[in-house]
Amino acid sequence: MTIRTERVGALYSPLFFLFLFILLSLEYSCAQVYDITHSKPLSQGQTLVSPGHIFEMGFFIPNNSDNQYVGLWHKNIFPRKVVWVANREKPLPGTDISASFRLSNNGNLELVDGKQNPVWSTNISVPSNSSAAILLDNGKFVVKDDKGAELWGSFDHLTDTILPSMAPKSNLMRAWKSYNDPSIGIYLLGLSAQNPSQAFIWINGSTPHWRSGPWDKSKFIGVPEMNAQYLSGFTLDDSAQYITYTAYNTSGYVEISSEGSIKVMSSQNGKSWHLTLEVPKKPCDMYGACGPFGVCKASESPICKCLKGFEPKSDKEWSNGNWTGGCVRQTKLFCERHTNKLVSSREKEDDDDGFWKMAGLKVPDFHEYIASFGVPDTSEDCKMWCLHNCSCKAYVFVNSIGCLIWSKDLIDIQEFSSGGVDLYIRLARVELGERKPVNLIISLTALCFISILGAIVFGMRRSRANQQGNSKVKTQRFGLTKTIQTSRNTLGEYIGKYYPSELVIYDFDSIIIATNNFDLTNKLGQGGFGPVYRGKLQEGKEVAVKRLSSSSGQGIEEFKNEILLISNLQHKNLVRIMGCCVKEDEKLLIYEFMPNKSLDTFLFDPTRRAVLDWSIRYNIIHGIARGLLYLHHDSYLKVIHRDLKTSNILLDEKMNPKISDFGLARIIEGTQNLENTQNVVGTRGYMSPEYAMGGIFSEKSDVYSFGVLVLEIISSKKNTSFFLDDLQLGFLAYAWNLWNEGRGLVLVDEELAESYSSSEVMKCVHVGLLCVQDNAADRPTMVDIALMLSSEKDGPQPKRPVFTIQNSVSHPQPQYECTNSSKNEATITLIEGR
Repeated sequence: MTIRTERVGALYSPLFFLFLFILLSLEYSCAQVYDITHSKPLSQGQTLVSPGHIFEMGFFIPNNSDNQYVGLWHKNIFPRKVVWVANREKPLPGTDISASFRLSNNGNLELVDGKQNPVWSTNISVPSNSSAAILLDNGKFVVKDDKGAELWGSFDHLTDTILPSMAPKSNLMRAWKSYNDPSIGIYLLGLSAQNPSQAFIWINGSTPHWRSGPWDKSKFIGVPEMNAQYLSGFTLDDSAQYITYTAYNTSGYVEISSEGSIKVMSSQNGKSWHLTLEVPKKPCDMYGACGPFGVCKASESPICKCLKGFEPKSDKEWSNGNWTGGCVRQTKLFCERHTNKLVSSREKEDDDDGFWKMAGLKVPDFHEYIASFGVPDTSEDCKMWCLHNCSCKAYVFVNSIGCLIWSKDLIDIQEFSSGGVDLYIRLARVELGERKPVNLIISLTALCFISILGAIVFGMRRSRANQQGNSKVKTQRFGLTKTIQTSRNTLGEYIGKYYPSELVIYDFDSIIIATNNFDLTNKLGQGGFGPVYRGKLQEGKEVAVKRLSSSSGQGIEEFKNEILLISNLQHKNLVRIMGCCVKEDEKLLIYEFMPNKSLDTFLFDPTRRAVLDWSIRYNIIHGIARGLLYLHHDSYLKVIHRDLKTSNILLDEKMNPKISDFGLARIIEGTQNLENTQNVVGTRGYMSPEYAMGGIFSEKSDVYSFGVLVLEIISSKKNTSFFLDDLQLGFLAYAWNLWNEGRGLVLVDEELAESYSSSEVMKCVHVGLLCVQDNAADRPTMVDIALMLSSEKDGPQPKRPVFTIQNSVSHPQPQYECTNSSKNEATITLIEGR
């Protein structure tokens, strides 16, 4: 439109300007729309505006670009920041002036070029074409049906920006390729799957670039700017699926920039942007700047140093300013030097590892959250857990999180000038300068005194033994097997003298009160060595009390064995012993209470097994594997359990598994030593062939039992009561046949329906069948199993198991005698070797 003004006289000037104002207002109003419908597309030159004129959406061309996009931005805040782009990977030519944003005939929102070719679409199933697209005042762009129900929303399709109140289905944000190019760049921002979660910036989706440290329910502890006074505005969903951001009393947004930094922007005046937080900014912020066991401090030169007790892996690289190779330990840890060796309590006390405190740190990557006996309540609990696990290299205790430990190399540690948390690093005692001095004269004097006193006591006890019928009992304490004279009256004194000070010796009367005099209503189950009762101590703590039967021939030996092992082994997947009680013929073991009892009470109960969905079963399999890995590989004592079965897997309140009942366990030395015993003890169906027939056991015996467990957990079928009449196949042969025929999923419990991961199930069936191979050498170790379960690594093809409890026509089985000691095979079976 051309308006000619040269012929307008002064008399008509006011009318002209009024007319011009009306025309301009009409043109402006036509440029703004409030919805997009099938009959009203968004064209170039128009913008879609939110009801409160807070956000605006339309076509835009970035500076120095030949491409055209549809995006949205804050309407009145400058410089303009595009916070969402529809067609970031499918740009339009900048010269295409006929493109439009419209609702198609099928009700989908789509971007079409000037030739009406679709470029981008919401690609949803829409019941009709009566939908409409609108822009809300919180910046959310939505498609709604004619009843107002939301069919599609931009908040569920993140680009590079989070707006306040966003709750996206995905936590991944992808940076622009460059300042002028909205296409996907190399930087990816997201949350890790750890507990608690961390924010990560990755390069190309896999290489860590920056890390926030764990979330402590109000902030990321590796970002010191997020101190107690700083209202970060961030909230992490408990399921760690997404993070939300709130801009307090301001407009704001969070973006991952094309340069690989997180920027938090706010606008106090509603007209311009202000940078409130940016990470990373310094060289120390970059992931792994100083390599494993190195710590970075920006205020020092050089910025990298090794942790105490460590030295540079390469002096040459270190001197050249290349610190990424990191550092190595100078002195081996006590537990590493005594792997599979048994040491005295005095030696352990004098030379055991200790911890070095470093304050104000961003903690290393690869933390593990520990809740082995409930969440450890104090830093001391956390310390003791770490000290009892040789794989634990460091720990922290954060009040708002709990206990975090590290079993991998400590990497990406940063020391702050303010903020951060205290990290306790495991070191050999000599590195701490705490080795206790030994006074030779005092030691010799004490030794002589103890020898004389011992001789007197020995003489008195021998004299008394001639008058009383004491029983000889063999006991194994830290690998030293000795025969002692132990009457039931002195058993309590023996335990108090030889077993750990942490073990509580309970008064018998207090247990009577706790269990209501062993009332049958408190009975949890029946074991081969006696019943187990639920109890409540005077302080309110619930416990499980195992009451060893006085008629049990192996009662005292099993009693001592269990105290020895469980009190010296600490792992989140092993049941925790709290104490014991001895009075005359009564021998009681007191454990932490497991509210969900044992695995078999769910797995083989037709009315309860549906509670065990696949995620719970998969977690149970992983937990048992971790517990066995600890027993075989990571603990001070290498332990063979020898009675692994469903009734000895207890479940806590969160259905996490804990291995229990160590009465038959044995301590061995070496890596895979074969031990031989005349008395084969265990449970029918779970014993390996070489153990059942020849009394030979090793860590591969437990592996066999684990394989049976895995297959039972998948199928809810009890291996000892399974039988196919037509084929006369036992459970293991049946499972192998299904696997060999490519029908492994048939093994899955029908209660799971289709609610399971077929890849996870097939992986577990594969692992289970590898474990139950007849030849022990063919079975994997628990290290191999843990790797297969936690990665995509495949093992070899399993061989057909021939040895089964049920006889088969084609594969007759050896015969042997079994004596079940309890109902439902819940406890110990004794097989006398022939």
